[in-house]
Amino acid sequence: MDRLVDGGTHIRVSPDPIDALPLIESVSTPQSGGIASFLGTVRDHAPGKTGVTHLEYEAYTDHVERIIAEVAEEARNHWPVHGIAAHHRVGTLAVGEVAVAVAVSAAHRDAAFAAARFVIDELKARAPIWKKEHWDGGAEWVEGA
Repeated sequence: MDRLVDGGTHIRVSPDPIDALPLIESVSTPQSGGIASFLGTVRDHAPGKTGVTHLEYEAYTDHVERIIAEVAEEARNHWPVHGIAAHHRVGTLAVGEVAVAVAVSAAHRDAAFAAARFVIDELKARAPIWKKEHWDGGAEWVEGA
């Protein structure tokens, strides 16, 4: 279930798969001329490692939701956006699965793109989400989930 903040921000931290279409639909408004989105997927390699098989994400959900709400408010204060959605998965994710998704709507594409970039960058920098990479022959917790 999404946490709805201020009538136009949708936040979710969940083990459930992320479906991009409902995420995009959640930020669409009649006033929006553009929607920018980002999907971060699990890849088969990491810096210095090949054969990544899966990732594990853990998060302090309530705190992550608060941080995302703060980031969304900062984006709204800086760009004229209509809707913001940010979803992050927790649990075990296979290569190719969507781990994080952001969508932002605005009257014009420049604001939508800039705000979407800000939201994903700040979410990754500030939210307490931990990632464990599993690869052929090992596993380790890494920074920068």
